Amino acid sequence: MKYCWEYTSDYLEYRNGIGLDVKNPKYFISVFSKYLKENHPVETILKKEITMPWCIRKESEKSYSYRKRISELKQFTFYLYGVGASDFVLDTSFLPKAETYIPYIFNDDELIKLFNYFIKKSEDDPESISKKELSIIYRLIFFLGLRPNEGREIKLEDINFKENYILIRKNKTHKERIVAMSDDVVMMLKEYMKYRISIYPHSEYLFPNKNGNCHDRKWLSDNFREAWKCTKSAENSARVRVYDLRHRFATTLMMKMADEGKDLYNLIPYMSAYMGHAHFDETMYYIHLLPDKLTDSKSIDWEKMNNAIPEVKKI
Repeated sequence: MKYCWEYTSDYLEYRNGIGLDVKNPKYFISVFSKYLKENHPVETILKKEITMPWCIRKESEKSYSYRKRISELKQFTFYLYGVGASDFVLDTSFLPKAETYIPYIFNDDELIKLFNYFIKKSEDDPESISKKELSIIYRLIFFLGLRPNEGREIKLEDINFKENYILIRKNKTHKERIVAMSDDVVMMLKEYMKYRISIYPHSEYLFPNKNGNCHDRKWLSDNFREAWKCTKSAENSARVRVYDLRHRFATTLMMKMADEGKDLYNLIPYMSAYMGHAHFDETMYYIHLLPDKLTDSKSIDWEKMNNAIPEVKKI
């Protein structure tokens, strides 16, 4: 029989086998297993009393990091319970409630200023591959409605210029999907590829860092926030995220359909599949973000929508 701290590899192998992410769990569960090995080395059944001390929030630990750490541990206890190596599943009701982020919907002028900021930075320093990447990646995320990580992690083998699409392999629903590219996007990528291939000919990623791997989330977020700081109006104090480009894509598509008098309710299944949503209510959420002027639009059956759209919490 194994000791509790010996199950890390088995758990990660199990997750990988069913198509779940292993990168984040690997770190947190390895740290937890190290704690078990050092403090409870001969325990073969995980018990609540030996687990909870590890669940105490550290003084320097941010709310998001704390929630992530404990959530990963909960999944691990599910696994251990299933294989008979734990006598409980961690109850995470003690966690602080997550702050609900209200997406910021950029207007056209703000988007143009953001994109032009990165384009100018690249033009002013044409030898910088990083600035060239930044001038492309945010536009690609917006034009295709991608999640930020999907944009960062695109591989060259997943780009099909013959049929003008990108295969999105890695996302939070763990389902592959095909995202079509317009002629303008294809042209933008082809021009970028001529430059990129001469710098990193052996990297498998579309946007590689200096080591040939994909850039991390911090690189994408920090540069975006800096650009927003430099381009926003002085009176605008809104917090923004790269993910807001995806929100703007979704609302733009819905507004276009509404302006054309099309039934948004019928659009939801197609839009949900395109954006890689696991459930329709994730797509319907964007209805809440539409401008007030669309409230009276004939393209929206509000009786249907009100029964289907999840409630949006205020902060």
